[in-house]
Amino acid sequence: MPAICDARPLFRPADAGVRFLPEGPYALGDGLFSWVGIQHGADATIGSLHRFDMNSGHDERFDLPGRPGFAFPCVDGRSWVIGLEREIGLFDTVERRWNPFCGPVDAAVTETIINDATLVDDGLIFGCKHLRFTEAKAGLYFWRGTDRKLFQLRSDQICSNGKKVVCRDGQQQLLDIDSPSKTVVAHPLDPVSGTVGTPRLVLDLRDGPSFPDGMVLTPDGESVIIAFYDPRDVECGEARQYGLSDGRLQQTWRTPGSPRVTCPALVSHAGGVSLVLTTAVEHMTAEEERKHPHAGCLFVAETEWDSVAPGPLFRWL
Repeated sequence: MPAICDARPLFRPADAGVRFLPEGPYALGDGLFSWVGIQHGADATIGSLHRFDMNSGHDERFDLPGRPGFAFPCVDGRSWVIGLEREIGLFDTVERRWNPFCGPVDAAVTETIINDATLVDDGLIFGCKHLRFTEAKAGLYFWRGTDRKLFQLRSDQICSNGKKVVCRDGQQQLLDIDSPSKTVVAHPLDPVSGTVGTPRLVLDLRDGPSFPDGMVLTPDGESVIIAFYDPRDVECGEARQYGLSDGRLQQTWRTPGSPRVTCPALVSHAGGVSLVLTTAVEHMTAEEERKHPHAGCLFVAETEWDSVAPGPLFRWL
């Protein structure tokens, strides 16, 4: 039987708006990670970037001039590359200045904004989401750093979420989740031509009511941990680890009192590796919020891994 573990609340944002939709935790170093508040309420059009210190419990907040889908640290130690609304840009945390360098994206359609992303050797891959989650018209993009060129990889997603690039048999593969499909697919990725090939089904997750959201690779690169967003009024949310070679469920982490798990990250801490999970209040009624006191909290659980590298840094060439 795969192991089932309970994560515990790590941090509850004092601002109810920030608890609405936390996502995108990203390992920065020992006990340090970042995350984003995508939007500060159901009708909000602004969000925030955060840096959290697990040793002190301190959360540093930077309000942003729009809704961020992702944020990655840059090599200069003060800037972050962020997908904000329909633009990609750099946010300077010292001067608190936003400087877009790519966009607008998805210009041919309406009601989409940038969502999840992953850094790659030569830039980044990011997707968009349809704000009403009803139309398959959101784009998936590759921004190539060497020539600062943008390529559209797909134009038929609804809510583009977890994505990672792995190398298999000498070929780069893009692991990608479009949440409503409840599947993980692998696209052959060609950075030279800026294209992806025909997707191959890697994980079929359509046998349950919850939706796969954010995703992270395990330290050995052989498995993925996926956060599951459960829209129902249930006691616990879940993150699950699956093997990439056989699709088997290997472990489950539960989040008591918070059913909508959005994203995972693996962070080195206290001589081991901690699993950090973001959760959301999004779409909950007032009664459901009272029933789920940890909704919108960040959770943490220990793992059996000894070490994990921090995430790569974005390099502005």
